[in-house]
Amino acid sequence: MKKITLLIIVAALGYFVDIYDLVLFAVIRVESLKGIGITDPGEIFSNGVFLMNMQMAGMLVGGILWGVFGDKKGRVAVLFGSILIYSLANIANGFVTSVTMYGIIRFIAGVGLAGELGAGITLVSETMSKENRGYGAMIVATVGILGAVVAAQVADKFSWQTAYFVGGGMGLVLLVLRIGVFESGMYKRMEQAVVKKGNFLMLFTDGKRFKKYLNCILIGIPIWYVVAILVAFSPELGRALEVSGTLSAGKAIMFSYIGLAIGDLISGTLSQVFKTRKKVVGWFIAATLVMVLVTLLTRGSSPGVYYFICVLLGMAAGYWAIFLTIASEQFGTNLRATVTTTTPNFVRGSVVPVTILFEWLSGSIGIIYSALLIGLVTIGIAFWALWYMDETFGKELDYIES
Repeated sequence: MKKITLLIIVAALGYFVDIYDLVLFAVIRVESLKGIGITDPGEIFSNGVFLMNMQMAGMLVGGILWGVFGDKKGRVAVLFGSILIYSLANIANGFVTSVTMYGIIRFIAGVGLAGELGAGITLVSETMSKENRGYGAMIVATVGILGAVVAAQVADKFSWQTAYFVGGGMGLVLLVLRIGVFESGMYKRMEQAVVKKGNFLMLFTDGKRFKKYLNCILIGIPIWYVVAILVAFSPELGRALEVSGTLSAGKAIMFSYIGLAIGDLISGTLSQVFKTRKKVVGWFIAATLVMVLVTLLTRGSSPGVYYFICVLLGMAAGYWAIFLTIASEQFGTNLRATVTTTTPNFVRGSVVPVTILFEWLSGSIGIIYSALLIGLVTIGIAFWALWYMDETFGKELDYIES
């Protein structure tokens, strides 16, 4: 029991630092770009999109690398390697002097950030009982998401360079806590078996397996649409929505992540109480649709009202823990880390085409209708994918994919 408690604490704190570093750029986007000499609002917007896409591209690459590594060499090895890379990258980020250097380091940080969550959730899912593992994932996600709140507070009180140093420092301290973490019994049993481990291509060579994998990704895209478009670009959206005052991206992110933490607690609890993952995800996707419409159709509000809407947006999109649990429960032990690590990173990576499309459409139909159209499409696709998914609550996980 003590080992399981330690595992949950370490995984939760790891995700806390992961989220801190992941959203920090969105919080200090404007300040950091001004700090390296970019002052034109148009250039801040376009360079902000470029840098966010570099980070997300790194996460796509890292998701595959760490996922395969986790199934071949173990989940614990990923926990050590990933946090070391993104911690050092974030410290280096405090010294950037150009957009090019900024982009390269955000890519490296993205690669490191990609391994943390999937390895942690995989370990929790394989170690806890099938009846209670949903609670473990809920705790990891809820505690982790609060890292965004701390990122906003640190960025508000210190320089953008110091904010990066704090993130890197927390990661290095966490490495020490990792020493007591143990590998899951399921992985140790699978390690002795003569089977293909972490073969990423296996997800594409079987039609049924590929559809299952694709659906796991598609149901999570609305979460990151909310974070990357409606929240991260709140200053630009606020001007278009005639908000009576200047919106802070940092505050919008902080309030939305408070909502996400509350939402994860609620959705995780509902999933355990009603013994269903699928239905609860459906309820929360529907709530996300409602809040997207409220956000983009509310004009002339005050900054306070907009920030309150951000909390509600976060609560509606707060099904990240169940989304991750579903992914880990869909596949066998020899592919579980690959799936659980790549799935959230492909969802995060969807930010790349989504933001490019958002920027392109904004020039022709305006920023509000661009955000609305993309939101309706991503949510519609998520509903479609969920319809074809199997219920996984209480599923036995000790098996191999052949």
